[in-house]
Amino acid sequence: MTNMKKILSVTAAAAMLLGVSACGSNNNNGGTAAKGTQSIKLTVWGPSEDQAKSDSWLPTMEKQFAKAHPEYKITWKNAVVSEGDAGKTVKQDPSAAADVYMFANDQLGTLIDAQAIGEISDDAKAQIKKQDDDAIIKSVTGTDGKIYGVPFTGNTYFMYYNKSKFSSDDIKSLDTMLQKGKVSYNIGNSWYLPAFYTGAGMTLFGKDAATAKDGIKMDSAAATDVTKYLVDLVKNSNFVVDNDEGAGLAALQNGTVDAIFSGTWSASDVKKALGDNYAAAQLPSFTTSGGSTYQMKAFYGSKAVGYNPNSKAPQAAAEFATYLGSSEAQKAHYTMRQIVPTDKSLASTYKNDPAAVAQNDTIANTSTLQPTIAQMANFWDPCKTFGTAIVNGDVNSDNAQAKAQAWLDSYKNIAKDSSK
Repeated sequence: MTNMKKILSVTAAAAMLLGVSACGSNNNNGGTAAKGTQSIKLTVWGPSEDQAKSDSWLPTMEKQFAKAHPEYKITWKNAVVSEGDAGKTVKQDPSAAADVYMFANDQLGTLIDAQAIGEISDDAKAQIKKQDDDAIIKSVTGTDGKIYGVPFTGNTYFMYYNKSKFSSDDIKSLDTMLQKGKVSYNIGNSWYLPAFYTGAGMTLFGKDAATAKDGIKMDSAAATDVTKYLVDLVKNSNFVVDNDEGAGLAALQNGTVDAIFSGTWSASDVKKALGDNYAAAQLPSFTTSGGSTYQMKAFYGSKAVGYNPNSKAPQAAAEFATYLGSSEAQKAHYTMRQIVPTDKSLASTYKNDPAAVAQNDTIANTSTLQPTIAQMANFWDPCKTFGTAIVNGDVNSDNAQAKAQAWLDSYKNIAKDSSK
């Protein structure tokens, strides 16, 4: 499956990462195995699914990389650390962490602050700029404007639906869908709720989602308008409140719901539930009682491969991180585990995969970048509390303005603290 000439081209281009010169045998984990060959050890962290067997994706990529790099004699050590756990695990002791690891981009700020992730080189930048849309590149760009990590898949949610219930026109409007079938959404979850508000103009840390002093802002009238819409939504007999225990998916499986919002991780379960009626699409718009129509916008990010600048073999680590995000590796990742590539050249690979197309359409058209700066940690709990209050009926049409404003006001100290 692998074209070795292409691999050599990709990995050779990565060899200038950080301007690091070839590491000598005296400081590179054990000297040389032969003249001109460096004996090194690389520890790699990733999810269990990528390394469960000897022919899983990660061991396969390691073998291919080693074959393409005879200048290294590599001893590999793999350990299970998921993308979601990488940030908190690496920062505990960057000097003892993996040489290469996969991470969810919302941890980027944490990794940069811990000096546990290396900036990629101009050659690696050229690779991802060729492969990825600007939206994906922004997801691995620090507040300093430098790029850290090589993306390999997007990370967002979209809509799964029963195509026997809704037409291709119906799914453009949430309100139209609610007239024709039952829809489930997790309003009480602070990753899902914001889609209604960001679609109506809420900004988180400026237009670049990285300017802490800009804080979290939204026009009060628009916030009230959206809140009243959500108050009515939870009362709609065709709306089913999802929850973090998967109530929406369960309802889809037993046929009492016709549409849910989730990500590619639910694709196999949804496909099994809907059979021939399985379909997916980007987020719809909604129209408030005040007559305003807004496009829902999901948070999006990416999963990427980073290398540890504290590595004893930083050049090889950087090269391998770059290779794991290459076209060859992304194609293999999709073939082996249905991990949807960010590489635009691989679009034909998943053109018949509804979830893959919906994910990339959402990132391109109906999403907003999830901030990675540390101040974002202060966003989640107040948002969850507010969403739960809407679901429980503590927020109603009469107090919607006051409750929405109180929620927004709870974020004012973020900007104040960031300006000190």
